[in-house]
Formats: sequence, C-alpha cells, structure tokens
Amino acid sequence: MTSQIIVIAEDEPKLAQLLSDYLEQSGFETHCIADGLKVIPWIKDNLPALLLLDLMLPGKNGMDICKEVRQFSDLPIIMVTARIEEIDRLLGLELGADDYICKPFSPREVVARVKTVLRRTPTPPSSDNQELELDESRYLAVIRGKNLELTAVEFHLLNILATDPGRIYSRNQLIAKIYHDHRVVSDRTIDSHIKKLRKKIAEVLPDRELIHSVYGVGYKFDYK
Repeated sequence: MTSQIIVIAEDEPKLAQLLSDYLEQSGFETHCIADGLKVIPWIKDNLPALLLLDLMLPGKNGMDICKEVRQFSDLPIIMVTARIEEIDRLLGLELGADDYICKPFSPREVVARVKTVLRRTPTPPSSDNQELELDESRYLAVIRGKNLELTAVEFHLLNILATDPGRIYSRNQLIAKIYHDHRVVSDRTIDSHIKKLRKKIAEVLPDRELIHSVYGVGYKFDYK
C-alpha cells in the first residue's frame, strides 16, 4: 500500500495509540496530535491524506478546526464524537466533514471508514494537462507516457513538489519530509538529487522545466 499519513487529533493517549496501531497495521503512516492549537499548523506544513478529528480537543475544538481547514484545503476529515446530539451539525454542509464516527467504536471500523473516505476522495490531477502522472504504490512517475525510472528519493522529491504546485520548499523541509529517520543530510545532497531529477525529466520533456530554483530559499514545482 502507498504510504499515506493519517493525522489523529485525539487527546486521549491510549485511544490515539490504539488507532495509530491499527492504521499502521493497514499500511498507513500516522501522526498523533493532542493539542487542538497544533493541528492546523501541522497540516499546513505537511501532506496528510486524511484527518481523524476528535470533537473535544484542548486549545481549539474540532468544530473550529474543521471549519478552518476548509478555508484552505479539501483534506478528507472524519469527525470523532461521543456527543450524539452533535451528529446533525457534523454532517452539515457549513462544517465540511466527510464522515463521522461515534464513541465508543471499534478500531477496525475506523480503519474501514478511513479506507472508504479515501477511496471516494477525488484524486487531484497531477498536472494541468496530464503530462505528469504519479503512482505512489509503485514509485512510478510517467511523463508523456514515458517512465522516468526514478530512485525512491527522486520519486519522493517529485511527489512532494508536484502535489502542491507553486509552493516553495526549503532544503530543510524537503530533508525532513524524505528522511524520517532524522539522519544528517546536507543541502548539497538535496541539490544533487534535484539535479538528477531535472536531467531525467528533461530527457522526456525537453520543452518544459518543471522544477524551479528559488534563489536563497529552495525549490518549487510549476508548469509555467
């Protein structure tokens, strides 16, 4: 299964860990957040596939978090609540949640709901004209029908940049997203991978530069 990050916004440590364990057994990566104030910043700085959002969180409640996320993202959100009377509001169009789960629940049910929501979530096109296609499950990058034959690191770099066209990533941000084991990696290593990636893209797309350097900052992906 492709590596997808599920954000678990839950302030009950044992429950958060239980959900994390079951989701990771199903092939997902997870990140747990107990403080409602930390949810939005983390989502903006990362590329999660889905948010499991408890209604009652310290700092900022799930309702407000959901509404705020919807101001800048279509990230799939599953609300978790023990308050049955809130269900109608959770499913209201003004809130924007994709599904809800009532406590107590079975962890297997949560995993099933996550998979269902992800299956029905439209996958955004990889490019304006479909020149670039990315398949995370096979580490496959195709441009104009031709496989780029990327290494795992090159694929991760391209996938991170192409998922959010126009966003500028610093070298440190790219290092943090690719090397989860916190190994020491220099800026030159990222530059070297970018150089090789550009060369492979140029071999099949000589008339278009997709990865742009932003002087003094880092890199961005752009079709212009």
